[in-house]
Amino acid sequence: MSLLLSVSGLTTSYGPRPLFAGLAFDLKAGERVGLIGPNGAGKSTLLKILAGLEEPDAGTRAARRGVVVGYVPQDDTFPGGATAREVLLAALADTPMEDYERETQTAITLTQVGFVDPDQPAASMSGGWKKRLALARELVRQPDLLLMDEPTNHLDLPGVVWLERLLRAAPFAYLVSTHDRAFLRAIADDILEVSRIYPDGAFRADGGYDSFADRRDEFMEAQERQREAVANQVRRETEWLGRKESAQRRKSRSRIGEAADRRAELAELNYRTQAAGAAGIDFAGTGRQSKKLLTATGVGKSLGGRSLFNNLDIPLSPGTKLGLLGPNGSGKSTLLRVLAGQLAPDAGTVVRAEGLRTVVFEQGRAALDLSIPLRRALSPNGDTVVFNGQPMHVAAWATRFLFKAEMLNLEMSALSGGEQARVRIAQLMLQPADVLFLDEPTNDLDIASLEVLEDSLSDFPGAVVLVTHDRDLMDRLCTEVIGLDGKGGAAPYGSVGQWLTAYERDAKKAEDPAKKTEKPAAPPPKPKKLSFKEQQEWDGMEAAILAAEQAVEAKQADVQAAATAGHAQLTAACVGLDEARAKVEGLFARWEELAAKRG
Repeated sequence: MSLLLSVSGLTTSYGPRPLFAGLAFDLKAGERVGLIGPNGAGKSTLLKILAGLEEPDAGTRAARRGVVVGYVPQDDTFPGGATAREVLLAALADTPMEDYERETQTAITLTQVGFVDPDQPAASMSGGWKKRLALARELVRQPDLLLMDEPTNHLDLPGVVWLERLLRAAPFAYLVSTHDRAFLRAIADDILEVSRIYPDGAFRADGGYDSFADRRDEFMEAQERQREAVANQVRRETEWLGRKESAQRRKSRSRIGEAADRRAELAELNYRTQAAGAAGIDFAGTGRQSKKLLTATGVGKSLGGRSLFNNLDIPLSPGTKLGLLGPNGSGKSTLLRVLAGQLAPDAGTVVRAEGLRTVVFEQGRAALDLSIPLRRALSPNGDTVVFNGQPMHVAAWATRFLFKAEMLNLEMSALSGGEQARVRIAQLMLQPADVLFLDEPTNDLDIASLEVLEDSLSDFPGAVVLVTHDRDLMDRLCTEVIGLDGKGGAAPYGSVGQWLTAYERDAKKAEDPAKKTEKPAAPPPKPKKLSFKEQQEWDGMEAAILAAEQAVEAKQADVQAAATAGHAQLTAACVGLDEARAKVEGLFARWEELAAKRG
């Protein structure tokens, strides 16, 4: 594989300790790499440095000459008033292409990512379609390497599956930062973790996420054995230095120096071990023994004149773990709020056990006050919280959620999304509950926190109603799932995969042209004369198409010749063939456009 980009000695600091130090790795053509790491490890900063948007404090970034690097950030922003088509054309403004080639490439890319109306304003799009447009803005440039920061944000499950398929079929290399374990398994052949737990600041392994997790566990066990051995050495050296033999001068100066080195090594190993910790998530139940906690009968709800769900029966008992599935806008959050008592149903009844105690994790953590300090958010009534009947100082409570004492006076708005999520979970853990209503609690949480959350919810004795895009969490936790179609329909399913299969089958039926009502044909437009430049283009179109088709034949020969030459050569040849075919398609599209204009 040819080298696309490499970094060496990369170091960036934020505060007293570096985000990462001495990072060194390569990215080559055809590589599919997942980037993970705990919240605050510097993944977003690293991607910006790789994209050439930020400079590191130290180290070097080297890219192959002429390499095209695309970058999709977490937050999708577009020029005010721009349409989807205009966003892509702007991305091609500096490329050495003819106007018609830019138009053709833009049309092809918008179709590839699912846009039907190229003139739709970006400002009017949902979060999921803005994410698709941000991706299209980079795809239209035909990158050699694509960097993506949490690309599944704002995508619903069908959208995430669509993105998985697009990336697996992509001719370019990519590095994708994500906390979605199922997504990682689907799109990544290598995993790169950036974390302070590693001596070099990062750990990379091939073979996919599960293979990486096994090798990471082996590394952590070996590092813990090393820490214990060094701790024993330090203890023995401390005892030796403290003996009251003749005098300090009789002790070997070299041995004293070695003892100091061991202490420094132990401090570094303790620091790494502490960095490997996970938030202490543990939701408390009330111990209620009622067989029925909540019973919804025939519930239905409409919003804006559109039916979201109808005639739903949902019983909740201790141990029930109910997952709600559906595309964005299908009514998952609305159904959760109806069950939680925050919204009244339009039809049906919701009967709750007397004295039922519930907690609600709101989508977007809307209940958080971002203007107050972390101390008050964790402990609003002083410096002590009571958890499971035991008082605890706010500093100790903060440590449980990976916050250091010096962070207690930070304003909540200064915390990252993952840190804010941990604060909201900490608040809810202080409220014993019979039912947990959780609307996207996994957003922004790192993988270690996700795994602890999963264990806590699994052990929770009451009922759980969960809305999440994390397929791993839902499949492992939920005893039953209900899928909403966004058109008023809802049905139980055995798993996330079963619902996705049914959803895609129904979507294909809806797209079947044979099932659509034919519209009367519009009257043909009046023929227009070609401009002088367009006439020149028309006159040379036949020769241009012939040359492009000959180029395709040449590229096909290259692919056949590279079939036995190795993966890198074959990949490059296939990419060349795809580009040649795309050019032919673009020329034919332009030919049809000019022919229609000539009448």
